[in-house]
Amino acid sequence: MSNLNIYQQARLSRDPRFDGQFFIAVKTTHIFCRSICPANLPLEKNVEYFLLAQQAMQHGYRPCLRCRPDSAPKSYAWQGVSTTVMRASQLLHSHLELTIGDIAEKLGIGERYFRHLFKSQIGLSPKQYQLYDQILLAKKLLHHSNLSVEHIAQSCGFNSARRLQLQMKKQCNLTPSQLRKKPPRIEQNIQLSMSFRPPYDWRQVRDFLALRAIERIELVTSDSYARFFTFENEKGWFKATYDESKRQFQLQIKLNTITLLPKIIANIERQLDVNADAINIEKSLLASGIRSEQVNRGIRIPGIWNTFEAGCRAILGQQISVKAAIKLLTLLSHTLGDSSDDALYFPSSERIAASDLAFLKIPASRRATLRNFANWYSYNPNADVGEWLKLKGIGPWTIAYVQLRALSMPDVWLNTDLVIKNQLKKYSISAEAARPWRSYLTLQLWTLA
Repeated sequence: MSNLNIYQQARLSRDPRFDGQFFIAVKTTHIFCRSICPANLPLEKNVEYFLLAQQAMQHGYRPCLRCRPDSAPKSYAWQGVSTTVMRASQLLHSHLELTIGDIAEKLGIGERYFRHLFKSQIGLSPKQYQLYDQILLAKKLLHHSNLSVEHIAQSCGFNSARRLQLQMKKQCNLTPSQLRKKPPRIEQNIQLSMSFRPPYDWRQVRDFLALRAIERIELVTSDSYARFFTFENEKGWFKATYDESKRQFQLQIKLNTITLLPKIIANIERQLDVNADAINIEKSLLASGIRSEQVNRGIRIPGIWNTFEAGCRAILGQQISVKAAIKLLTLLSHTLGDSSDDALYFPSSERIAASDLAFLKIPASRRATLRNFANWYSYNPNADVGEWLKLKGIGPWTIAYVQLRALSMPDVWLNTDLVIKNQLKKYSISAEAARPWRSYLTLQLWTLA
């Protein structure tokens, strides 16, 4: 079946599994919608399909006010698009402060080549893509948050509310006042929704995070996950409450620096893996040899807030049980973490590097590994995770674990993990058949243990 036929069937059935994977533009109204839009279905001859909301906007369509394409789960599995372009789109989405030259440098390519590559594969320039992405984020915040227009403009990378108003009018033929449903409030306790594409196995995510939660930093309930976090030296808190009926999480975010909001949202999306391609992941698990009745439909990668915390978790978790590792992490956090009232924040690399860690009842060699790692990280916070291998005591398992849970890479195969080794003795599995979703195969085998 061709992609066009799939899109047509998904549109007619309003299949939520395809939400965000493509958008429907109606030629007669010049509006584009999600596949789940409840509006009356237009005739097939009057629609065209786009993989990206930004592409629809470039062609002169404005977002539907009923289904709100800005709230759709994201999809980076675009056919024919290179890994470089997908990574670039993620950087453009979550790092509004970076110039096109900065992003090209991070990608390790020339700026001119980057512009050509992006334009040839996406159909619009990186600058256009970023502008449309900023407008979509602003639209979402206007619909769902209690922030003022000025604060929304700042958080979305616009210099002022006036510039946001001009761009929204130009690109969407709408103004912020037309979208605003709630009166703005001054305090930065932000509330908004975060959609996911079903199925979403909340029980799997919840139980995984609950088993590994650090007391006072993280709190997991039957329907929510919350934590205190540090991001670019700023402290904050968020809570994500699962709402199966609406296919979304209700987010509460507290932070003082509003310009960090896009990055915070992107990191929460990654940590809860809301944009996973559940359909293709399930197909890959079945192809690898997992039986249909064993597959966790909607399985996700429960993430860790950042690479430093993930590295500490991996080092302290080497060759001991999860329960014992979390006990050590909790002791580390309570001893060296910053605290105020009920808030506790994971220790900084500087605090860990400066401590002798004598309070941790672990082999001296492991304490040395943790201190050396923290010291090195303090001077190299943006280094590639692969560079950690030059540190004594850090091996391939640690790197793979961090890539899996802190970078949320979809194709990490943790076959050196003891649990995975034991599972491979029980089940006949072809990991190669699970490409490019072997991270989910790793999670699936962990859940079967």
